[in-house]
Amino acid sequence: MHDEIDALHHNHTWSLVPRPPSANVVGSKWIFRTKMKEDGTIDRFKARLVAKGYTQIPGLDFGETFSPVVKAPTIRVVLSLALHFKWPLKQLDVKNAFLHGTLNERVYMEQPPGFVHS
Repeated sequence: MHDEIDALHHNHTWSLVPRPPSANVVGSKWIFRTKMKEDGTIDRFKARLVAKGYTQIPGLDFGETFSPVVKAPTIRVVLSLALHFKWPLKQLDVKNAFLHGTLNERVYMEQPPGFVHS
């Protein structure tokens, strides 16, 4: 959980502000996951802080939402071209990629359970 909080702070994900009286304040909760190694043993435990977005009101708290994801046919075309032209292929993982987007709406969220600052 500390790694997740550190990443959120490092990426300037939020600012601690007084609770506005008229704002819809979204709750938060921790989601836990166990990462396994290929041999079936435990690699590590992961914690992700999520907003309880189901309490938000469409059109008031947020507008249109989407997730930019590459479609499978596009990946197949690029891989076919790379194979045909003998292009080198590499892959990478952007750690905390979901934190790199820009949020245009103002969202108020409860402080994470277990990490409340006065």
